[in-house]
Amino acid sequence: MMSVSGDCTASPVPEADAAGRAHRTPCEETEDSFSDISDSELLQLQDAAEAGDRRLQDETEDGRTSLESLDGTRMMQKKRKSEVETPLEKYSLRYVTVTDVCSQVWCEQQMVYKMERPAEVKPERAAAMSEGSSIHLARELEVHDIVSVTTQTREDSWAIKCLNILAMIPVLQSGGRVREFPVFSELDGIFVVGVIDELGYSNKGELELRELKTRVSPSLPTFAQKRSHVIQVSLYKLLFDGMVSGVLQPEVFIQHLKLRPEQDLGPQVKEHAIKSGLTVSTFRDVLELTCLNLTYSELPVIDILKLEYCYQGDGSLLGSDEVTFEKEKILEEVTFYFSYWKGLRDVQGIDIEDAWKCRRCEYASICEWKAKKTKGFAFRSLNKRHK
Repeated sequence: MMSVSGDCTASPVPEADAAGRAHRTPCEETEDSFSDISDSELLQLQDAAEAGDRRLQDETEDGRTSLESLDGTRMMQKKRKSEVETPLEKYSLRYVTVTDVCSQVWCEQQMVYKMERPAEVKPERAAAMSEGSSIHLARELEVHDIVSVTTQTREDSWAIKCLNILAMIPVLQSGGRVREFPVFSELDGIFVVGVIDELGYSNKGELELRELKTRVSPSLPTFAQKRSHVIQVSLYKLLFDGMVSGVLQPEVFIQHLKLRPEQDLGPQVKEHAIKSGLTVSTFRDVLELTCLNLTYSELPVIDILKLEYCYQGDGSLLGSDEVTFEKEKILEEVTFYFSYWKGLRDVQGIDIEDAWKCRRCEYASICEWKAKKTKGFAFRSLNKRHK
Protein backbone atom coordinates (compact mmCIF):
# COMPACT_ATOMS: atom_id res chain seq x y z
CA MET A 1 0.00 0.00 0.00
CA MET A 2 1.13 3.55 -0.73
CA SER A 3 0.26 6.64 1.26
CA VAL A 4 -0.06 9.88 -0.70
CA SER A 5 1.65 13.03 0.51
CA GLY A 6 0.49 16.34 -0.92
CA ASP A 7 3.20 18.56 -2.40
CA CYS A 8 1.33 21.84 -2.59
CA THR A 9 2.19 24.33 -5.30
CA ALA A 10 -0.63 26.85 -5.39
CA SER A 11 -2.99 26.89 -2.43
CA PRO A 12 -1.22 24.52 -0.05
CA VAL A 13 -3.42 22.72 2.39
CA PRO A 14 -1.90 20.04 4.55
CA GLU A 15 -4.07 19.71 7.62
CA ALA A 16 -3.32 20.50 11.21
CA ASP A 17 -3.94 18.08 13.74
CA ALA A 18 -3.40 16.70 17.32
CA ALA A 19 -1.51 16.61 20.52
CA GLY A 20 -1.07 14.58 23.30
CA ARG A 21 -0.22 14.51 27.78
CA ALA A 22 1.51 7.45 38.48
CA HIS A 23 0.31 10.20 40.22
CA ARG A 24 2.95 12.70 41.28
CA THR A 25 2.91 15.77 43.43
CA PRO A 26 3.04 19.16 41.65
CA CYS A 27 6.68 19.70 42.51
CA GLU A 28 7.57 16.55 40.58
CA GLU A 29 5.87 17.72 37.41
CA THR A 30 8.72 19.04 35.33
CA GLU A 31 7.69 18.48 31.72
CA ASP A 32 6.01 21.13 29.59
CA SER A 33 3.19 20.65 27.11
CA PHE A 34 5.59 20.18 24.19
CA SER A 35 7.04 16.99 25.65
CA ASP A 36 3.97 14.95 24.90
CA ILE A 37 3.02 15.83 21.33
CA SER A 38 2.90 12.68 19.23
CA ASP A 39 5.16 12.34 16.23
CA SER A 40 2.33 12.09 13.72
CA GLU A 41 0.81 15.27 15.09
CA LEU A 42 4.17 17.05 15.00
CA LEU A 43 4.27 16.54 11.26
CA GLN A 44 0.75 17.86 10.90
CA LEU A 45 1.58 20.93 13.00
CA GLN A 46 4.64 21.64 10.90
CA ASP A 47 2.51 21.39 7.75
CA ALA A 48 -0.09 23.72 9.22
CA ALA A 49 2.53 26.34 9.95
CA GLU A 50 3.29 26.47 6.23
CA ALA A 51 -0.29 26.32 4.99
CA GLY A 52 -3.53 28.21 5.42
CA ASP A 53 -6.11 25.44 5.23
CA ARG A 54 -7.65 26.14 8.63
CA ARG A 55 -7.93 29.87 8.01
CA LEU A 56 -10.99 31.33 6.34
CA GLN A 57 -9.92 33.36 3.34
CA ASP A 58 -11.71 34.86 0.37
CA GLU A 59 -10.87 32.80 -2.70
CA THR A 60 -11.32 33.35 -6.39
CA GLU A 61 -12.69 30.70 -8.74
CA ASP A 62 -9.24 29.12 -9.15
CA GLY A 63 -8.63 28.94 -5.41
CA ARG A 64 -6.23 31.86 -5.05
CA THR A 65 -6.67 34.29 -2.17
CA SER A 66 -8.49 37.43 -3.23
CA LEU A 67 -7.02 40.83 -2.45
CA GLU A 68 -10.55 42.01 -1.77
CA SER A 69 -10.12 40.88 1.83
CA LEU A 70 -7.74 43.79 2.34
CA ASP A 71 -10.32 46.34 1.26
CA GLY A 72 -10.75 49.08 3.86
CA THR A 73 -14.54 48.89 3.97
CA ARG A 74 -14.52 45.17 4.60
CA MET A 75 -11.88 45.54 7.29
CA MET A 76 -14.08 48.11 9.06
CA GLN A 77 -17.06 45.76 8.86
CA LYS A 78 -14.97 42.98 10.35
CA LYS A 79 -13.80 45.27 13.13
CA ARG A 80 -17.38 46.22 14.04
CA LYS A 81 -18.23 42.50 14.29
CA SER A 82 -15.29 41.69 16.53
CA GLU A 83 -17.19 42.33 19.78
CA VAL A 84 -19.62 39.47 19.05
CA GLU A 85 -17.30 37.08 17.24
CA THR A 86 -16.75 33.58 18.53
CA PRO A 87 -13.11 32.40 18.77
CA LEU A 88 -13.67 30.36 15.59
CA GLU A 89 -14.67 33.57 13.82
CA LYS A 90 -12.05 35.72 15.53
CA TYR A 91 -9.21 33.46 14.43
CA SER A 92 -10.90 32.66 11.10
CA LEU A 93 -10.81 28.91 11.67
CA ARG A 94 -12.73 26.37 9.63
CA TYR A 95 -12.27 23.57 12.13
CA VAL A 96 -10.78 22.56 15.46
CA THR A 97 -8.03 19.95 15.65
CA VAL A 98 -7.49 17.26 18.24
CA THR A 99 -4.27 19.15 18.99
CA ASP A 100 -6.32 22.22 19.93
CA VAL A 101 -8.40 20.27 22.42
CA CYS A 102 -5.30 18.67 23.97
CA SER A 103 -3.74 22.13 24.23
CA GLN A 104 -6.86 23.31 26.05
CA VAL A 105 -6.47 20.43 28.49
CA TRP A 106 -2.90 21.54 29.24
CA CYS A 107 -3.58 25.29 29.37
CA GLU A 108 -6.26 27.00 27.33
CA GLN A 109 -4.74 30.43 27.90
CA GLN A 110 -1.40 29.24 26.53
CA MET A 111 -3.17 27.89 23.43
CA VAL A 112 -4.75 31.30 22.79
CA TYR A 113 -1.43 33.09 23.18
CA LYS A 114 0.13 30.69 20.68
CA MET A 115 -2.52 31.62 18.14
CA GLU A 116 -2.19 35.34 18.78
CA ARG A 117 1.58 35.57 19.33
CA PRO A 118 3.37 32.57 17.82
CA ALA A 119 6.73 32.16 19.55
CA GLU A 120 9.92 31.13 17.80
CA VAL A 121 10.71 27.44 18.25
CA LYS A 122 13.70 27.04 20.55
CA PRO A 123 16.68 25.03 19.20
CA GLU A 124 16.24 22.22 21.72
CA ARG A 125 12.59 21.86 20.79
CA ALA A 126 13.37 21.92 17.08
CA ALA A 127 15.92 19.14 17.62
CA ALA A 128 13.40 17.06 19.55
CA MET A 129 10.79 17.60 16.83
CA SER A 130 13.25 16.47 14.17
CA GLU A 131 14.22 13.35 16.12
CA GLY A 132 10.61 12.48 16.88
CA SER A 133 9.63 12.95 13.25
CA SER A 134 12.43 10.63 12.14
CA ILE A 135 11.24 7.86 14.46
CA HIS A 136 7.68 8.37 13.26
CA LEU A 137 8.70 8.26 9.57
CA ALA A 138 10.68 5.05 10.05
CA ARG A 139 7.64 3.36 11.59
CA GLU A 140 5.38 4.62 8.83
CA LEU A 141 7.68 3.24 6.13
CA GLU A 142 7.44 -0.19 7.77
CA VAL A 143 3.78 -0.24 6.71
CA HIS A 144 3.67 1.55 3.37
CA ASP A 145 5.60 3.65 0.87
CA ILE A 146 5.01 7.39 0.56
CA VAL A 147 4.26 8.94 -2.82
CA SER A 148 4.44 12.69 -3.39
CA VAL A 149 1.62 14.22 -5.44
CA THR A 150 1.46 17.88 -6.43
CA THR A 151 -1.73 19.67 -5.40
CA GLN A 152 -3.04 22.95 -6.74
CA THR A 153 -6.10 23.71 -4.64
CA ARG A 154 -7.50 23.10 -1.17
CA GLU A 155 -9.85 20.57 -2.73
CA ASP A 156 -6.85 18.66 -4.11
CA SER A 157 -5.29 18.46 -0.67
CA TRP A 158 -8.45 17.13 0.95
CA ALA A 159 -8.94 14.74 -1.96
CA ILE A 160 -5.54 13.24 -1.12
CA LYS A 161 -6.68 12.59 2.45
CA CYS A 162 -9.77 10.88 1.07
CA LEU A 163 -7.72 8.80 -1.37
CA ASN A 164 -5.51 7.68 1.50
CA ILE A 165 -8.60 6.57 3.43
CA LEU A 166 -9.88 4.67 0.38
CA ALA A 167 -6.53 2.89 0.13
CA MET A 168 -6.52 1.98 3.84
CA ILE A 169 -10.06 0.57 4.04
CA PRO A 170 -9.28 -2.70 2.17
CA VAL A 171 -6.10 -3.16 4.24
CA LEU A 172 -8.13 -3.03 7.44
CA GLN A 173 -10.82 -5.23 5.91
CA SER A 174 -8.18 -7.90 5.26
CA GLY A 175 -6.89 -7.76 8.84
CA GLY A 176 -3.81 -5.61 8.13
CA ARG A 177 -2.53 -2.50 9.86
CA VAL A 178 -2.30 1.08 8.66
CA ARG A 179 -0.66 4.28 9.84
CA GLU A 180 -1.65 7.95 9.55
CA PHE A 181 -5.39 7.37 9.17
CA PRO A 182 -7.12 10.77 8.77
CA VAL A 183 -10.22 11.23 10.92
CA PHE A 184 -12.73 14.05 10.79
CA SER A 185 -16.35 14.63 11.67
CA GLU A 186 -18.74 17.03 13.35
CA LEU A 187 -18.91 16.83 17.13
CA ASP A 188 -21.34 19.02 19.07
CA GLY A 189 -21.65 21.38 16.10
CA ILE A 190 -17.87 21.79 15.64
CA PHE A 191 -15.89 20.14 12.83
CA VAL A 192 -12.92 18.25 14.30
CA VAL A 193 -9.87 16.93 12.45
CA GLY A 194 -7.15 14.52 13.54
CA VAL A 195 -4.75 11.76 12.45
CA ILE A 196 -4.66 8.31 14.04
CA ASP A 197 -1.09 7.09 14.42
CA GLU A 198 -1.77 3.38 13.85
CA LEU A 199 -4.70 1.00 13.48
CA GLY A 200 -4.39 -2.78 13.57
CA TYR A 201 -5.84 -5.88 15.15
CA SER A 202 -5.10 -7.56 18.46
CA ASN A 203 -4.51 -11.29 18.84
CA LYS A 204 -8.22 -11.62 19.62
CA GLY A 205 -9.19 -9.85 16.41
CA GLU A 206 -10.22 -6.58 18.04
CA LEU A 207 -9.51 -3.32 16.22
CA GLU A 208 -6.79 -1.56 18.18
CA LEU A 209 -5.65 2.07 18.03
CA ARG A 210 -1.99 2.57 18.92
CA GLU A 211 -0.63 6.05 19.59
CA LEU A 212 3.16 6.45 19.74
CA LYS A 213 4.65 9.10 21.99
CA THR A 214 8.38 9.76 21.90
CA ARG A 215 9.96 11.12 25.06
CA VAL A 216 12.91 13.48 25.30
CA SER A 217 13.79 11.98 28.69
CA PRO A 218 13.80 8.23 29.50
CA SER A 219 10.78 8.51 31.80
CA LEU A 220 7.06 7.99 31.55
CA PRO A 221 4.81 11.06 31.29
CA THR A 222 3.30 12.82 34.27
CA PHE A 223 -0.30 12.53 35.37
CA ALA A 224 -1.18 15.87 33.72
CA GLN A 225 0.29 14.77 30.40
CA LYS A 226 -1.44 11.39 30.51
CA ARG A 227 -4.78 13.13 31.00
CA SER A 228 -4.33 14.85 27.66
CA HIS A 229 -3.30 11.57 26.01
CA VAL A 230 -6.50 9.89 27.21
CA ILE A 231 -8.63 12.67 25.73
CA GLN A 232 -6.64 12.53 22.49
CA VAL A 233 -7.17 8.83 21.75
CA SER A 234 -10.76 8.98 23.02
CA LEU A 235 -11.48 11.74 20.51
CA TYR A 236 -9.90 9.63 17.77
CA LYS A 237 -12.26 6.78 18.63
CA LEU A 238 -15.28 9.08 18.57
CA LEU A 239 -14.31 10.42 15.14
CA PHE A 240 -13.40 7.04 13.59
CA ASP A 241 -16.44 5.25 14.98
CA GLY A 242 -18.66 7.98 13.57
CA MET A 243 -17.03 7.74 10.14
CA VAL A 244 -17.56 3.96 9.81
CA SER A 245 -21.11 4.31 11.18
CA GLY A 246 -22.24 6.71 8.46
CA VAL A 247 -22.22 9.87 10.56
CA LEU A 248 -19.95 11.78 8.15
CA GLN A 249 -22.07 13.39 5.43
CA PRO A 250 -20.54 15.09 2.34
CA GLU A 251 -22.63 18.26 2.63
CA VAL A 252 -21.69 18.77 6.30
CA PHE A 253 -18.03 18.29 5.39
CA ILE A 254 -18.24 20.82 2.54
CA GLN A 255 -20.19 23.36 4.60
CA HIS A 256 -17.73 23.40 7.51
CA LEU A 257 -14.57 23.47 5.39
CA LYS A 258 -15.92 25.93 2.78
CA LEU A 259 -14.84 23.68 -0.09
CA ARG A 260 -16.00 23.76 -3.70
CA PRO A 261 -17.49 20.33 -4.45
CA GLU A 262 -17.51 20.74 -8.23
CA GLN A 263 -13.83 21.77 -8.34
CA ASP A 264 -11.94 19.65 -10.88
CA LEU A 265 -9.12 17.61 -9.42
CA GLY A 266 -5.58 18.63 -10.34
CA PRO A 267 -3.82 16.53 -13.01
CA GLN A 268 -1.51 14.69 -10.61
CA VAL A 269 -4.30 13.98 -8.13
CA LYS A 270 -6.51 12.65 -10.93
CA GLU A 271 -3.64 10.56 -12.30
CA HIS A 272 -3.03 8.99 -8.91
CA ALA A 273 -6.74 8.22 -8.52
CA ILE A 274 -6.78 6.48 -11.92
CA LYS A 275 -3.73 4.38 -10.94
CA SER A 276 -5.68 3.36 -7.84
CA GLY A 277 -8.53 2.13 -10.04
CA LEU A 278 -10.88 5.04 -9.35
CA THR A 279 -12.87 7.02 -11.92
CA VAL A 280 -13.24 10.49 -10.41
CA SER A 281 -13.18 13.99 -11.86
CA THR A 282 -14.23 16.41 -9.12
CA PHE A 283 -13.72 16.75 -5.40
CA ARG A 284 -17.36 15.76 -4.83
CA ASP A 285 -16.71 12.45 -6.62
CA VAL A 286 -13.87 11.60 -4.23
CA LEU A 287 -15.69 12.77 -1.10
CA GLU A 288 -18.92 10.89 -1.82
CA LEU A 289 -16.97 7.75 -2.71
CA THR A 290 -15.08 7.99 0.59
CA CYS A 291 -18.24 8.45 2.67
CA LEU A 292 -19.97 5.52 0.92
CA ASN A 293 -16.98 3.22 1.32
CA LEU A 294 -16.65 4.07 5.01
CA THR A 295 -20.36 3.52 5.67
CA TYR A 296 -20.57 0.17 3.85
CA SER A 297 -17.08 -1.11 4.64
CA GLU A 298 -18.35 -3.11 7.63
CA LEU A 299 -15.22 -2.03 9.48
CA PRO A 300 -15.64 -2.47 13.24
CA VAL A 301 -15.51 0.38 15.71
CA ILE A 302 -12.28 0.72 17.68
CA ASP A 303 -12.19 -1.73 20.59
CA ILE A 304 -8.84 -0.97 22.22
CA LEU A 305 -7.03 2.33 22.85
CA LYS A 306 -3.32 1.89 23.53
CA LEU A 307 -0.59 4.47 24.27
CA GLU A 308 3.05 3.55 23.70
CA TYR A 309 5.97 5.60 25.04
CA CYS A 310 9.49 5.32 23.66
CA TYR A 311 12.74 7.15 24.41
CA GLN A 312 14.04 9.35 21.60
CA GLY A 313 17.63 8.68 22.61
CA ASP A 314 17.69 5.03 21.56
CA GLY A 315 14.14 4.23 20.48
CA SER A 316 13.60 1.87 23.43
CA LEU A 317 10.09 1.22 24.72
CA LEU A 318 9.48 2.90 28.09
CA GLY A 319 6.03 1.46 28.66
CA SER A 320 2.47 1.31 27.40
CA ASP A 321 -1.01 2.05 28.75
CA GLU A 322 -4.40 0.76 27.72
CA VAL A 323 -7.01 3.50 27.97
CA THR A 324 -10.54 2.85 29.17
CA PHE A 325 -13.00 4.62 26.89
CA GLU A 326 -15.64 6.48 28.91
CA LYS A 327 -18.00 7.96 26.33
CA GLU A 328 -20.19 10.04 28.61
CA LYS A 329 -17.19 11.53 30.37
CA ILE A 330 -15.34 12.42 27.16
CA LEU A 331 -18.48 13.97 25.65
CA GLU A 332 -18.91 16.08 28.77
CA GLU A 333 -15.30 17.30 28.50
CA VAL A 334 -15.69 17.99 24.78
CA THR A 335 -18.80 20.07 25.48
CA PHE A 336 -16.83 22.16 27.97
CA TYR A 337 -13.84 22.75 25.69
CA PHE A 338 -16.03 23.45 22.66
CA SER A 339 -18.01 26.01 24.64
CA TYR A 340 -14.93 28.25 24.36
CA TRP A 341 -14.82 27.94 20.56
CA LYS A 342 -18.54 28.70 20.37
CA GLY A 343 -18.09 31.88 22.41
CA LEU A 344 -20.19 30.61 25.33
CA ARG A 345 -17.45 31.35 27.88
CA ASP A 346 -14.18 33.26 28.18
CA VAL A 347 -10.78 31.62 27.92
CA GLN A 348 -9.65 29.86 31.09
CA GLY A 349 -6.09 29.23 32.23
CA ILE A 350 -4.84 26.72 34.76
CA ASP A 351 -5.95 26.36 38.35
CA ILE A 352 -3.60 27.63 41.04
CA GLU A 353 -2.55 24.07 41.98
CA ASP A 354 -1.23 23.63 38.43
CA ALA A 355 0.91 26.78 38.60
CA TRP A 356 4.03 24.62 38.09
CA LYS A 357 3.10 24.52 34.39
CA CYS A 358 3.93 28.24 34.14
CA ARG A 359 7.61 27.72 34.92
CA ARG A 360 8.49 26.75 31.35
CA CYS A 361 5.75 28.63 29.52
CA GLU A 362 7.09 31.21 27.08
CA TYR A 363 4.08 33.45 27.81
CA ALA A 364 4.38 33.50 31.61
CA SER A 365 5.67 37.10 31.70
CA ILE A 366 2.64 38.47 29.82
CA CYS A 367 -0.05 36.06 31.02
CA GLU A 368 -3.08 37.96 32.28
CA TRP A 369 -4.64 34.79 33.70
CA LYS A 370 -1.52 34.10 35.78
CA ALA A 371 -1.41 37.68 37.05
CA LYS A 372 -5.07 37.56 38.04
CA LYS A 373 -4.72 34.20 39.79
CA THR A 374 -1.52 35.26 41.57
CA LYS A 375 -3.14 38.47 42.78
CA GLY A 376 -6.20 36.62 44.05
CA PHE A 377 -4.07 34.00 45.83
CA ALA A 378 -1.95 36.70 47.51
CA PHE A 379 -5.10 38.56 48.64
CA ARG A 380 -6.60 35.41 50.17
CA SER A 381 -3.31 34.59 51.91
CA LEU A 382 -3.15 38.12 53.36
CA ASN A 383 -6.70 37.84 54.69
CA LYS A 384 -5.89 34.50 56.35
CA ARG A 385 -2.88 36.00 58.14
CA HIS A 386 -4.99 38.86 59.51
CA LYS A 387 -7.77 36.67 60.83
